[in-house]
Amino acid sequence: MAIRSYDDMNLQELDVMKEIGSIGTSHAATSLSKMLQKEIRITIPQVTILGYEEAVDRIGDMEQIVAATLVKMSGDVDGLMLFLFNLDFANTVLEKMIGVSYSGFETMDELANSALTEIGNIIICSYINAFSQLVNVDIELSVPSATINMLGGILTVPIAEYGYETDKLMYCNADFVMDGKNLSDWLLMLPDIRSLNEILTKLGVS
Repeated sequence: MAIRSYDDMNLQELDVMKEIGSIGTSHAATSLSKMLQKEIRITIPQVTILGYEEAVDRIGDMEQIVAATLVKMSGDVDGLMLFLFNLDFANTVLEKMIGVSYSGFETMDELANSALTEIGNIIICSYINAFSQLVNVDIELSVPSATINMLGGILTVPIAEYGYETDKLMYCNADFVMDGKNLSDWLLMLPDIRSLNEILTKLGVS
């Protein structure tokens, strides 16, 4: 039976999405590892369905400044992919890429912002490529857009885009581990309801 909202997903459907999230995140870690020429592992991924306020509480604070890369999906799956990382994650990868770290996002120059956009885009593309192969769907991705803003403001974007269908977010979290240090990141995947039904049908769980 077709689902009408994210809340309709049962445990089996959530487990399947968790497995896909695990594989997609592993591919993203491999791509990041090649880019930085460092061994990168991931912690056990969590895939949960959260409301707007729950997502904010899980990630940090409403007024916390974070960097975000946003990519729109189209084709067999319509929706948004949003990758968020905090200053610690940003500085760790920027030190490896350009040899510089920053006291805050507001002090970053164009080179740093461009590097962060590229990192976010590579992680999203790696995740989606793995996802597409597993589910056997064709997903086209837009040119990435990036922003540095308060967490609460950034998360209003998907709500504004798909709030007419759902007030929920599909939250995928698995820390990257580099040089023994856990780097927190957050990947939010928001297929629209039609696309979510298509995915679950192809996976044989809906």
